[in-house]
Amino acid sequence: MIRFIEDPEEKKKISRKILEALPEWFEVEESREGYIRDSAILPLWAFFEGDEAQGFLCLKETGRETMELAVMGVLKECHRKGIGRRLFAAAKDYAAQKGYLFIQVKTVRYGVYPDYDRTNEFYLSLGFKELEVIDDLWDEANPCQIYVMSLKDAINVIGTRHSYRGKYLPDPVPEEDLKQIANAGINAPSGCNKQTTSIVVVNDPELLDKIKGVIDPPVAATAPAMIVVLASKIVAYRDRTFYIQDYSAAIENMLLAITALGYQSCWYEGHITDEDRICDKIAELLNVPDEYEVVCILPVGKAADDFHAPGKKPFGERVKFNSWDGEL
Repeated sequence: MIRFIEDPEEKKKISRKILEALPEWFEVEESREGYIRDSAILPLWAFFEGDEAQGFLCLKETGRETMELAVMGVLKECHRKGIGRRLFAAAKDYAAQKGYLFIQVKTVRYGVYPDYDRTNEFYLSLGFKELEVIDDLWDEANPCQIYVMSLKDAINVIGTRHSYRGKYLPDPVPEEDLKQIANAGINAPSGCNKQTTSIVVVNDPELLDKIKGVIDPPVAATAPAMIVVLASKIVAYRDRTFYIQDYSAAIENMLLAITALGYQSCWYEGHITDEDRICDKIAELLNVPDEYEVVCILPVGKAADDFHAPGKKPFGERVKFNSWDGEL
């Protein structure tokens, strides 16, 4: 279980326990004590098995747009269990939610020490890229390898997108950002290029309040903007229509764009298309033509609450090569 730790004394207790158990990486007492001291004031995540911490990770800001993986440790007996990856996923989510563009990390250059070679391989497996080596940042015996990761490239945006159902900050979403989100939606593929999906962007506060007023039970009540997704059952060929696939692709494109621009959202479909037909009430408020139906709403705004990545099944449980019995 991943926990975001806020109490400074608990942070120091966890970091001391883990770092003192890893002398191969943290044998220099002065440096180790510096990490422990700093951990008390930095964002810190810890992985627990029951009541026992088995690993932790700290981030620190190194620039207006960059966070650094300041220190990370996992007990040796817990290596290769995915704990480091889960800690990093939670930290990466946090950095993306806070609007940072990059994460960097420093370690000893590959080829100097076998233990640090494993560290290099771990960072590369996470998706970090080599930026530069600074030979004299620490000392001649420990050339510093700097790795960097963009939080805004497509693969990382996919990895950091999660449904958000919390409260939103009241800050208005700039119209230019809303246009970019909508444009991502209409740029999605559609069956036979029939372009069955259309969009209504709602940022007028009075109209937003009317829409929120017909959504019962309420959702997204604090969102400062909303994307309303419309679908038309246009026949692609013979009697076949791909409108569901079309609007699904458009919605995913917009969710990724929302995340890339630093906002949060959630795909609300069943909630408004159920038997009470909230979607029809929204359509009436927006003067939607009869040939379209409202199929989804996407609230858009800055998250007011912290949230973390949900648990995912292991990669190998869901992905096979060449047959269901195939192993990677």
